[in-house]
Amino acid sequence: MVAEAEGTEDESYAIDCPALATERLVMRAPCESDLEQLVTLADNRHVAEMLARMPHPYGEAEGRTFLAIAASRRAGIVYVLTLKDTGTFVGCAGLNTTDRGLELGYWIGEPYWKRGYATEAAHALVDLAFQRTSIQVLHASTRVINPASRRVIHKCGFQYAGQGMLNSIVAGQVPVERYRLDRKTWTSLRNWVHF
Repeated sequence: MVAEAEGTEDESYAIDCPALATERLVMRAPCESDLEQLVTLADNRHVAEMLARMPHPYGEAEGRTFLAIAASRRAGIVYVLTLKDTGTFVGCAGLNTTDRGLELGYWIGEPYWKRGYATEAAHALVDLAFQRTSIQVLHASTRVINPASRRVIHKCGFQYAGQGMLNSIVAGQVPVERYRLDRKTWTSLRNWVHF
């Protein structure tokens, strides 16, 4: 998932950042004790190339900057994703305010790919966005070369809304696919089992 722009200051998108629990994950605010695991997983070019604002290489200084930004909530809300059973850090997810509105974002560390953690976290954040704000549309985007992220977006019910370009710190100007999920569709999907 790619977050395209720095946050805006629209208070209609303000969301409390409660800890969330899913079937296998605990989603909570980042803290100082996450720094070592954050740096270990984020210092991966394969992850950084798919995101807008993650630098590579990624060291302690970048991790501390991330923790400070997350604590300030300037760009929305950010969660670390930890395994419920072990507390192991597996990635991050959040809701970012952009020029288009509220946008879903996530990344999973490469050792934890293909286990459904991104989808599980995304479902929880989609529900949070629609339950805790008055937004009518939630946005998501992904690099066109990222089929795994596209699958997560589709599993959450988002619909294709076009293409655009994104300036990635690592990859430069790259094409992205944009998606949107409106409140009416989300309400309908909530009556079904998550797919």
